[in-house]
Amino acid sequence: MNPTDRKIRALLSSQPKLRLFLDYDGTLADFGDHPDQVEPLPEVLDLLTELRDQPAIRVAVLSGRRLGHLKKLIPIEGILLAGTYGLEILKTSGEEQFRLDYDEVRPALDNLKPVWQSLISAHQKIILEDKGWSLALHARFVNDKLAAAVLEKASAAALRLLDKSEFLVLPGHKFLEAGPRLANKRDGVSYLLEIEPPENESLLYLGDDDKDETAFQVIQSRGGAAIRVCSNVINEPIEDWRLPDPSAARAWLRKLPNFLA
Repeated sequence: MNPTDRKIRALLSSQPKLRLFLDYDGTLADFGDHPDQVEPLPEVLDLLTELRDQPAIRVAVLSGRRLGHLKKLIPIEGILLAGTYGLEILKTSGEEQFRLDYDEVRPALDNLKPVWQSLISAHQKIILEDKGWSLALHARFVNDKLAAAVLEKASAAALRLLDKSEFLVLPGHKFLEAGPRLANKRDGVSYLLEIEPPENESLLYLGDDDKDETAFQVIQSRGGAAIRVCSNVINEPIEDWRLPDPSAARAWLRKLPNFLA
């Protein structure tokens, strides 16, 4: 038995059930060429259906994608979907819940959007994604120097135009996002655990980037474990163990029910 399997068996030995939180992009599926690419992957759908059908496992997908995207990517009943880092939620009952008033959030983003559009107008490979509740810039298809220069200007503009008491500007690797303070995975996973408290469940979270790290800490503080789906980590590793890529994560997740048998 490899070290990862030994650790998960030890984690699950204390509780008869599992609450499983999954990021989507970079964790279950490779990143697409464009953030608006919404094509369900058969291998992901098959895996999530198998996990959903396990009576001892409850599955939630927590993503930075908007909820509308998640519903198209994962058209599976019985799985909780949390979009925009947990700001918009589709419960397993089919009920949708929004944790803020969209009409109060959007005007500030409408002020920022044309400024960001102007900054990237000469750089077609830098993509502005409008998530409704937030705006994101994706610069992974340009060189490091250009990405850093454009994102620095974009960050300064966002910090100037947005109310810091209500909005966050979140950096990442060749990435920048501006959205409500409540839209972060730490608060998102905390809220999901609040509305559906664990019942004899171990907690496990799989994610790939620095935005998932905040959720890692919540899960670990409650006695659960975090798995990083990434072979190279820029930040100081805080995960309990690691899987190299989404393909390896899917293969490992297929074995997960065996540890609950």
